[in-house]
Amino acid sequence: MRDKKQRIIAVIGASKCTAIESKWAEEVGRELANNGAAVICGGLTGVMEAVCRGAREAGGLTIGILPGDNAEAANAYVDIPVVTGMGYARNVIVVKSAQAAIAIGGSYGTLSEIAYACQRKIPVIGLNTWELARNGDTDNSIIRANSPKEAVALALSLQEGKK
Repeated sequence: MRDKKQRIIAVIGASKCTAIESKWAEEVGRELANNGAAVICGGLTGVMEAVCRGAREAGGLTIGILPGDNAEAANAYVDIPVVTGMGYARNVIVVKSAQAAIAIGGSYGTLSEIAYACQRKIPVIGLNTWELARNGDTDNSIIRANSPKEAVALALSLQEGKK
C-alpha cells in the first residue's frame, strides 16, 4: 500500500519545448525530488524528459504515463513506465493521479491536461503556459509562477488539501 503522505505532482508540457522551458522543467524536477515529491508526467520527450532528468538526478521517483503500447518508448529518466495504449486519453490519468500540476509551456495536449485538472479542482501552477478566458473575462484557474522554485513551492503548498 502506498504511503498516504507520498506527494505526487504532475508536470505537464509539450514534447517539443524551448531551451528555457527544458531548463525550467529540469529545475522543477530537481526541486520536487528535493522536497520528497514524486513526479508524474506523460513519459516522453521535451518537458517530460527534462522534468524526469532533474528529478532522477536529485534522487526522486519518476512515473511516465505512456500513450502507446511499448514501455521502451519512455524517456531514459522514467523509473516507472505505465503503458496505456490510450493515446492522448492518457492525459486524464496523468493529472488525476496527482495532487497538483505544474504546466510548463505546452500545446493542445497540455491544455487538455489543464482542463482535466481544473475540472477535478486539482491546483494548476503555470510557467509560461496557457491563459484562460470565459466570455472575454480572465479565468484565473491557472496560478502563475515566475520561477521553477516558486512553481514547486506553490504546488506543494496547494496540494495539501488534495491528498
